[in-house]
Amino acid sequence: MKIGYLTTYDVWNRSTWPKTQVGICGAGQYLAKTLEEQAMPLDYIGPLAEKLPLQSKLKWHLYRQLLGRDYYPFTEPSVLQAYADQILGKLSGNDLDIVLCPENAIPIAYLDYQQPIVLWTDAPLASSVNFYPWLSNLCNETKQGLYAMEKAAFDRCELIIFLSDWAAEMAVNIYEIHPSKMRVIPWGANIECDRTSEDIENMINARNISPCKLLFIGIDWFRKGGNVAFQVAQELNQRGLETELTVMGCNPFIEEVPPSFVRILGFVNKYSELGRTQMNQLFSESHFLILPSTADFSPHVLCEANSFGLPCLTTDVGGIPTLIKNDLNGKTFSAQASISEYCDYITHLIKPYQHYKELAMSSFNEYQSRLNWSVAAKSLKRLLTDLL
Repeated sequence: MKIGYLTTYDVWNRSTWPKTQVGICGAGQYLAKTLEEQAMPLDYIGPLAEKLPLQSKLKWHLYRQLLGRDYYPFTEPSVLQAYADQILGKLSGNDLDIVLCPENAIPIAYLDYQQPIVLWTDAPLASSVNFYPWLSNLCNETKQGLYAMEKAAFDRCELIIFLSDWAAEMAVNIYEIHPSKMRVIPWGANIECDRTSEDIENMINARNISPCKLLFIGIDWFRKGGNVAFQVAQELNQRGLETELTVMGCNPFIEEVPPSFVRILGFVNKYSELGRTQMNQLFSESHFLILPSTADFSPHVLCEANSFGLPCLTTDVGGIPTLIKNDLNGKTFSAQASISEYCDYITHLIKPYQHYKELAMSSFNEYQSRLNWSVAAKSLKRLLTDLL
């Protein structure tokens, strides 16, 4: 089986990855590595240049200044056609069986190719509209272009794989895609893991009962629920359960001077040796990853935490419930859950501590059984074989 691996970025050159797309690019790299290891050689189609029309900057300013709306040029037919032309040029002379795009619908929207096209993406871009802040103030031109672009891409695909049941349901609701054309396979953790059950058991046993260590990781303090994480740590301390909150990825928006129980690390590059060591230590010694997101698709950090036997406290928004199963590898709370609900759950697990140990071990088992790249790649291989 010859697979064309289609990405707009250079899979193996991290220095060129857009800062806002590091998670997606990292996933593409880990998937490529795993597929190669499972004897599925790839022909890399990328990187691709985004060729914007000359009027796009003018449009951006006009919509922003005159109408107070956001305009994005990535839905412009000329941009989509430029992607298709570049891809066809790279495919010329290649005898491929399948084209796999582990990104989004943009590069394949206008791609006319005789062999099956498979898209593996977190969720329809249209499901981001009025869900993610950056797509919550769109002008009608961009909104209509986004739906048209994504519909064209989905129609061209032989198979569409989403990371969550929620994403697949959104595709059915928005585009009326037949369920037979879709599958759900979560991605793995963007982190190396050679840990065994014995390693995790020793790690869990080394976590002291006190203080309770909460770990928050996110670049967007409010969207990722940092304010909720802070209030949870604050109330736990007020209840008499000594608690620490470590914040990684951003600076918290706290009105007063951060109290002594909050540790702020800022951005940590997990792809550097120093950053990787620091993250591994935090995952190892913390009791919970807390990520009370108000909007999210399928955060990789949840899988990464589970790979260290670290349970996740998060919300039931977007695709998160496909990753986190209550009392198996953490718990999802309603977006309207009170701070006390989080605190009650944590206290119940910490006292007696054996309940916590069982959940932590179960979290690693969930990672091993379904939330890693090896499992994802094997599932993909079966689907692609069925297409031929």
